[in-house]
Amino acid sequence: MVNISKETPKETHQRLTEVITRCDLKIYDKTYAFLEFPLHEFPEAVDPDALALVRDDNVWSQLVPCSDPEEELFTIWRFHFDPSDDNSGFIGWIANHLKEKFGTGIFVTCGQNRSRSGIFDYTGCPAALGAEVIAELNQLAAE
Repeated sequence: MVNISKETPKETHQRLTEVITRCDLKIYDKTYAFLEFPLHEFPEAVDPDALALVRDDNVWSQLVPCSDPEEELFTIWRFHFDPSDDNSGFIGWIANHLKEKFGTGIFVTCGQNRSRSGIFDYTGCPAALGAEVIAELNQLAAE
């Protein structure tokens, strides 16, 4: 369920600082890349290890484990939120925090698992900053 919250920026920060301490944060130990294939190659070209699969009008793009230095590599983590928490605005909040602290943007690919409170997020940053970002996420989640 997507919540709608009317609050001040300070209230949002306080709420989301608490939300991250109760979320289920999973860190992926491999690096990942978005690899593409033409629409007509679906479903044969789908990698069974893909975390996400999205398309536009021309290609399918799958987020798959990859260590090829020729690809743009990402460190990946996933958030599942406590079903009782209002996590609205969380991704914007964490994206802003990481941009201010490390100078990096992030990407988010969402999915839904109704048995685990609904929407979940795969989030990624450039692998070159992965260790620093993961340390920061772990610290925020532990506070």
